Amino acid sequence: MRAIGPPDGAAQLAGEMVGVVRGVRLPDGTLGDVALEGGVVGVVPGEGAELDASGWRVLPAACEPHAHLDKALTAPRVDPGAGNDLVAAIEQWRAILPGIDTADVHARALAAVHRYVARGITTIRTHVDVAREGDPLRGVDALVALREQLRGRVTLQVCLLAGSEASDAAVAEAVARGIDVIGGCPHLAPDPHHEVTRMLDVAERTGLPVDLHADEQLDVTLPDERFDIVDLAEQVLARGLAQRVTASHCVRLGMLEPERLAPILDLVARAGLGVVTLPITNLYLQAREVTHAAPRGLAALRQILDAGIPLAAGADNLRDPFNPAGRADPFETTSLLMTAGFLTAEQALAAVTTGAREVLGLPQAGVAPGDVADLMLVPDTEAGDLLAGAEDARIVLHGGRVVADTRVHRAVDLPLLIAR
Repeated sequence: MRAIGPPDGAAQLAGEMVGVVRGVRLPDGTLGDVALEGGVVGVVPGEGAELDASGWRVLPAACEPHAHLDKALTAPRVDPGAGNDLVAAIEQWRAILPGIDTADVHARALAAVHRYVARGITTIRTHVDVAREGDPLRGVDALVALREQLRGRVTLQVCLLAGSEASDAAVAEAVARGIDVIGGCPHLAPDPHHEVTRMLDVAERTGLPVDLHADEQLDVTLPDERFDIVDLAEQVLARGLAQRVTASHCVRLGMLEPERLAPILDLVARAGLGVVTLPITNLYLQAREVTHAAPRGLAALRQILDAGIPLAAGADNLRDPFNPAGRADPFETTSLLMTAGFLTAEQALAAVTTGAREVLGLPQAGVAPGDVADLMLVPDTEAGDLLAGAEDARIVLHGGRVVADTRVHRAVDLPLLIAR
C-alpha cells in the first residue's frame, strides 16, 4: 500500500488511477476506506493504486456552476481602478472583445481551468458570449474544443450567453456547433419577456437544459410578474418542460419583504427550477451607487433552501472586468456564503458540491457505493477551517483519476503549536 504522505509533503499522485483510499476521514467524521472501480465508488477495490490516506479527509469534489471562461484572466487588459458596476463592466468587456480571437479564449480558459482543478473543482459550467463584432461564435468554438480536450479529466458544460442582440440564426448555429446548455440575459434586454420566451423556444425544440442570467438588479419597484424568474417559472410550468432549468444570480430576491418573496419561491419550487448564487461577483458589482446602508446584493439564500429549491453557488467571474479578484477556489465561495449569506457550514459546503451537482443535472458524487468518484482529499483538520479557506493542500480525483495534487510546505519562525 502506498502512503499519500502528509499535506506538506511533495506532490506525487497526478495522473494515477486509484483503486482504494484507506484510512481516510469520511464526511460523517469516522475513519474508513473508499473503494473505486470504473469511475464510481464500489464495494471492493478496483484496479489502481492503493493509497494510505492517513491525515486526510475526503469530500465530494466541488463544482463551479457558473463561470465565464471566455472572459477569465482579462483583468490586466482593463483599468484596474475602474470600480465597475454591472453596466461599466459590460462596457469594458465589449471594448476589449474585438481584439480577442479563438486562440486567446482557449489559452486563457485552459489557464483558468488549471486553477479551478488544483483547488478541487472537477465540473465547470461556463457561459460564453455571442460576440457582436467579428465571428460571433469564436468563443463557443474555443470552449467546445476545450471541453473535448479535457474530457476524462474535467467535466465542462458550455452554456450559450445570448444577449438580445444575438440573432436567432447565431443561436441556432451555436446549438449546431455543440453547446450543452441554452442561456441568455433577459434582465439586460429591452423586452425581458421576449428573451425568456426566445430561449425557452430553443430549449423546447432542442431538448437542451436552460440557464438564464436572471434579475441581476436590486430594483424591486416593478411588479412581481415582471421578474425574470417569475416569467421563467410560469413558462416552464405552462410548457411542461422536463429538462433542467436554472436561474442564475437572482439578487432581486434578496431585496424582497417576506410577503412578496414567499409566493415567488413557491412558484419557483413548483416549476422545479434551480438557483445559482454568485456572491463574490455580485458583492463587487451591486449597490455601488448606494451611499449608505448598502444591500448585500445576494439572493435570498436561506429562504430559497427553506422552500426546497436546489441551490448552487459559484464564483462567476475570475479576474476580469466583472470581478478583479478571485482564487478559483470553492472555499472562497463557502466563506462568503457563511459570512455574507448567513448559511451554515453544511449548507455552504452543499452549495458547492452536492447541491451544485443537482442544479447542473449531474449524478451524485461522494463516498457511497454507486456515487461518481469525483472526490477531493483535504487535510484532516477542523471543518470550519476548511470552509473558511485556511487550507490549500488538496488531492483531486475525477472518475477515480488523480487530476491534481497540491501540497503546501510552510515554515514559520514562531513558537511551536501545542496540540490539545
